[in-house]
Amino acid sequence: MLTASGAFLAFLALVAAGEHNFEAMFWWLGASLLVDGIDGPIARRLDVQAVLPNWSGVMLDNVIDYVTYVLIPAYAMYESGMIGTPLSFVAAGLIVISSAIYYADTGMKTADCFFSGFPVAWNMVILALFVIEPGQNVAIAVILISVILTFFPINFLHPVRVVQLRPVNLTIFGIWSLLAVIALWRNFDSPAWLLWGMIATSIYLYCIGGILQFFAAPNTRGDKT
Repeated sequence: MLTASGAFLAFLALVAAGEHNFEAMFWWLGASLLVDGIDGPIARRLDVQAVLPNWSGVMLDNVIDYVTYVLIPAYAMYESGMIGTPLSFVAAGLIVISSAIYYADTGMKTADCFFSGFPVAWNMVILALFVIEPGQNVAIAVILISVILTFFPINFLHPVRVVQLRPVNLTIFGIWSLLAVIALWRNFDSPAWLLWGMIATSIYLYCIGGILQFFAAPNTRGDKT
């Protein structure tokens, strides 16, 4: 029930996006992300799989994740018109199709807990684009590169589960989250320090997995299977 409540939060986010209240939409997506962060540990503590063997929490989680991580952010990007109506339509199509394929990939995670390929974290990417407002050309470039990297064996960071540089990763992720909250609180009216902070932390979180993979020993590098 806790996991399923994320579906209602997603619905509220979708309603907000339809009304072009993107700040409220991201607040609801943030609430859904909070549920997503706590339901797994609780389920494992209560051994839900043994109690309800015919119910798949993983399947339910994936359905809600696709809606909150992919579908609603793509819709918000399209509705906002940040890259123009024709391109926004095409970009949204690329996002939802490539992400659906990614969710079907059983090799999406490496043995050392990195994501192999861009992990369709479109909620973070689109939020960063709303905050930074980089312009049409940069926005479409970020989207296209992310779609392409979905299918490449390049590591992307899981800020909690990856052991390498975990204190640094968690600190940077915490700063990114704080900046996102401040930006939402200010209705995206962000001063220069916030914009540059969001740019720097976003680049770190986006690139650090590939950097660590490049410097890793060959037999520790992740492969997409």
